[in-house]
Amino acid sequence: MTMKAGPLNTPDRFRAAVDNQDLAALDDLFTDDIRLYSPVTFTPFEGKPAVLGLFRVLLRTFEDFRYIGHHTGTAQTSGDATTAPSAVLLFRARAGGKEIHGIDLLHFDDDGRIKEFTVMVRPRSAVHALGEAVLAGLVADGPAPAPPPP
Repeated sequence: MTMKAGPLNTPDRFRAAVDNQDLAALDDLFTDDIRLYSPVTFTPFEGKPAVLGLFRVLLRTFEDFRYIGHHTGTAQTSGDATTAPSAVLLFRARAGGKEIHGIDLLHFDDDGRIKEFTVMVRPRSAVHALGEAVLAGLVADGPAPAPPPP
């Protein structure tokens, strides 16, 4: 039985949006106050405009990005420490010539929209390569200032 709405269907809709590089579909899936916890920054990206800007960069940064599985259940959120329906999506990709293994941890609101998103990546060399590539993309798009020269 496939659900048309709610948290159980959101992981499939999210995966399809990423596979199709469909920012409009991602916009529909995110709450206005979404938080995204990145593996390369301590401070989360907050709000739909910031998270969509990051996804714009991520969708062109990752090479050979593919989801390889997912698990659903519940987990405590970072934002307000409530338990929410959640999904863990496992992925593989490359960035900056480095092979990446990672997970996306999605937390859903009562309407099945993504309210919190945590990305975890390994190994450390891939985190570093991904961080450099994403920073370059954010600088190019305007949301991040250029780093000072060394």
